[in-house]
Amino acid sequence: MKVSTGFRTALIAMAALAGITLSSAARADSGSISFAVYKAGWFIGGSGGEGTLFFHGRRYPISIGGISAGFVFGASKTYFRGTVSHIRGPGDVAGVYGAAGGGGALGVGAQAIVLRNEKGAVLTLTGRQVGLQINADLSGMSISVR
Repeated sequence: MKVSTGFRTALIAMAALAGITLSSAARADSGSISFAVYKAGWFIGGSGGEGTLFFHGRRYPISIGGISAGFVFGASKTYFRGTVSHIRGPGDVAGVYGAAGGGGALGVGAQAIVLRNEKGAVLTLTGRQVGLQINADLSGMSISVR
């Protein structure tokens, strides 16, 4: 059976690409993250907070800031905990994360969300929300490592 040169070249290129993709994923690491975010708004909202990234046995302080637009009413504080994956270093967590969602809290509520930034970092978070807030909005959150 004779295999054409073009087909053989395509197979070699695909194998090389698969190797690069797998080696990149193999170098990616994960850590844990916790932070508190204050959010308030009336149609347009703002949020801010701080927390800690735990990566390779070290603690890195982080700052949170963001805006939201849509149906936003009230104020709340949410305590988030979770994992950050697909990172090579603490700087990969820094960036802009976007989400569309809805929810509310009257006293105490729960939150769960998965976010991705432009560097490929994935935040998988659960949280406890305290306050009086109802929202159905688009929001953006910026994380910086201090």
